[in-house]
Amino acid sequence: MGASQAFAQDDLFGKTKQAARNGVLFNVNGAYDMPGADMAKRFGNSFRIGPAILYKTKKNWLVGAKMDFIFGNKITQDSFLINITDKYGSFLNQDGVRTSVKTYERGYLIGVQGGRIFNTSKKNADNGILILTSAGFMQHKINIFDKDKTIPQLRNAYKKGYDRLTNGLFIEQYVGYTYFANNALVNFNIGLDIAAGFTKGRRDYLYDVMRPDNKSRVDILFGIRAGWYIPVFKRKSEELFFE
Repeated sequence: MGASQAFAQDDLFGKTKQAARNGVLFNVNGAYDMPGADMAKRFGNSFRIGPAILYKTKKNWLVGAKMDFIFGNKITQDSFLINITDKYGSFLNQDGVRTSVKTYERGYLIGVQGGRIFNTSKKNADNGILILTSAGFMQHKINIFDKDKTIPQLRNAYKKGYDRLTNGLFIEQYVGYTYFANNALVNFNIGLDIAAGFTKGRRDYLYDVMRPDNKSRVDILFGIRAGWYIPVFKRKSEELFFE
């Protein structure tokens, strides 16, 4: 009798369990974040999405690398473009015509990560509570979008005097549930995380406040995160052990 047949019959009585597998995990994650500390003074809620690659051992240890891109539409930084608007708060282009400018939050995190899955499933040793720690480099800024590029004060290097470019190191902690199907077709994780960036302003001069931007910051993101795995396991899914 083949291993897959034995699993199909004995699993009816709860006697078999999928052994923990080792291999490479290709992962795509998405998160909805709420800002904290200095981040909340500049931005509202935002999204992160990005890839990761992990190596999983038979003992459910994980190590790898990740990258997240930050996207947001709400800027809470007060009046940072006030010195290039008229008394009505409108922007004037090079022809003296009122025009609009859109602002967005943009950034990224890149780093290494490691952690472990603590098995909670009676049927699959790969499934359980995942604790994952990441560390690396974080950067964000206000993306100022002058669609027609007709505002002289926002051309080329002048825009850098308003965008609040900030970067530095970050550490992130994730706790969630990870699921791998025995046939490796349905594989996901969902949970909560918190990322804390120890950053600093990087612009030599801010035109609106007329000073350098070199203050140290603590930028925090509280997130609800979910992801999808594409596993490349080194063992066949039919390899089982008996409890």
